[in-house]
Amino acid sequence: MISHTYRLYSPKQIRMDQIDEQLGEDSIIVRPTYLSICASDQRYYNGKRDTKAMKEKLPMALIHEAVGEVVFDPKNIIEKGTKVVMIPNTPIEENKVIKENYLRSSKFKSSGYDGFMRNIVLIDRNRVIEYDGFSDRVAAFLELLSVSINAIEHFELYSHSNREVFGVWGDGNLGFITSLILKYKFPNKKIIVFGKNPHKLGYFQFVDEIYEIDQIPNDFYVDHAFECVGSYNAEDAINQIIDHINPEGSILLMGVSERNVAINTRMILEKGLKIIGNSRSGYNDFFESIKFVKENKDVEKYLNTIISDEIVVRELKDIHTAFERDLTNDFKTVMKWEI
Repeated sequence: MISHTYRLYSPKQIRMDQIDEQLGEDSIIVRPTYLSICASDQRYYNGKRDTKAMKEKLPMALIHEAVGEVVFDPKNIIEKGTKVVMIPNTPIEENKVIKENYLRSSKFKSSGYDGFMRNIVLIDRNRVIEYDGFSDRVAAFLELLSVSINAIEHFELYSHSNREVFGVWGDGNLGFITSLILKYKFPNKKIIVFGKNPHKLGYFQFVDEIYEIDQIPNDFYVDHAFECVGSYNAEDAINQIIDHINPEGSILLMGVSERNVAINTRMILEKGLKIIGNSRSGYNDFFESIKFVKENKDVEKYLNTIISDEIVVRELKDIHTAFERDLTNDFKTVMKWEI
């Protein structure tokens, strides 16, 4: 079967390749309908990854946040037209201890393997989950919710029970979604968001308090913290968390940085802090994300507020328009995929 795959060959250079793919015994065919641009896609698109990574991973179709409709199931189990979210992580082994998204052998779409910028996707049936009851454009970034679900699961497993005050550093998409899920999971606890953009902080109407990062009182402390900053500001964010977290608290690292960061290890030791790394997600995290949106009626409303732009994509130039406009948007850019 021939798929039209839109691959990045070099920064801002996308080409449509015709790929002959074979439908596997456990595969189905999905037509993407809505795609969402992630910061990692932007790093590849604009050549912000290091030279070695760019050479190793390109050419490659971008996008790992996507939903679609089933076109064909050779086993006739999933009906044609069924809406599904596609899971970008593809494990090739099982481990009783390590989750699928942390196995070094797993393959992740749009990170060395073709993502969802295609006219059709041949995908294993155990890598899709049906959804209904909420909009496709919100469903497009369920992957980001699943990342937060994964991190909060880690928090619940490994952190102590003093859980009165949670701090979330970061006023972007990940910070918004993480603080939203925390507020619903811990409704009687205090959720506080720390950011540097007053305009974006204004969207966080569901949390208990917000602080600009240069206005935090010296004697203010949280019990646990979620770092959702990443990039070049990760170092400052992590060190500020270390200053403002109570002893033996947990720091959940979620932001991706392209460089090594220097952090205050002396104070980590003195306070007995836990640092827990979190990345990507797996099948169960996606399942819980769908359940979370469906069971909490106001969640979709909040998630809709962070869709800054919806771009209809019918040809190659529309893809470039979406990536260019995403750079100036406050929050999410979704593509209605009609290509």
